[in-house]
This record gives sequence, structure tokens and C-alpha cells, in this order.
Amino acid sequence: MKFMALIYTDPESWDSVAEEEQKDIYRRYGELTEDARAAGVYVGGAQLGSTGDATTVRIRDRETLVTDGPYAEVKEALGGYYLFECGSLDEALDWAAKIPGAAQGAVEVRALHVDDGAGEAA
Repeated sequence: MKFMALIYTDPESWDSVAEEEQKDIYRRYGELTEDARAAGVYVGGAQLGSTGDATTVRIRDRETLVTDGPYAEVKEALGGYYLFECGSLDEALDWAAKIPGAAQGAVEVRALHVDDGAGEAA
């Protein structure tokens, strides 16, 4: 089964982290990625751009509305993700707990929807 681990953090708090600590956190992300690859559960992952650079699209009454900024103003924003292929939710939760962002923010784990007709995650 494929699971998304969505990493939520406070973008403003990142700016207050010392440069050496930021480098250490990035190093830990790299190690996690390599460990997940070695274990055969890594499917993909990426850090997202700043919420300040986000653009939101909505369709209302058949009209496309485009606004600068994130979907919602929140303290913790989606900052990145991992896509794991695991045998169970418990295994995916174990991997999610290793994500450095879980120590300061939160990691939401969700199974990808499986289309029974196609047999693949949609």
C-alpha cells in the first residue's frame, strides 16, 4: 500500500533556526531518504516552495478565480511530503515518526486511494 506522509511545520519558526541546525536537519532528511530507499519503501518525496509563493485556484459559478497565497492562513503549513510503499499503516507510521519535521510540527499519514477497477493508486 502507498502512504503519503504530509509534513506540516511553522514556516516562521524555520527562519529562527540557526544555520548549522538547519544543515543538521537537512542531513537527517537525507539519511531518512537513504534509509527508506535501502528498505525498499521510498517511492518519492520533496520539499515544497514557500507558502508566500503559492497560488490558489478555485472554480466558482464556472469562473476560475486565481489568488496569490496559500489555500488557507494557518500556523503550520504543508512544507513537504514523503510517499512510502509499506505493508501496513503501522509500518508507514513508523517511517513517518522518523521524519525530522515531526519533532517541531506534525506529519499526517494517509493511504492513497486505490481504484478497484485499475488496481493502482489513483
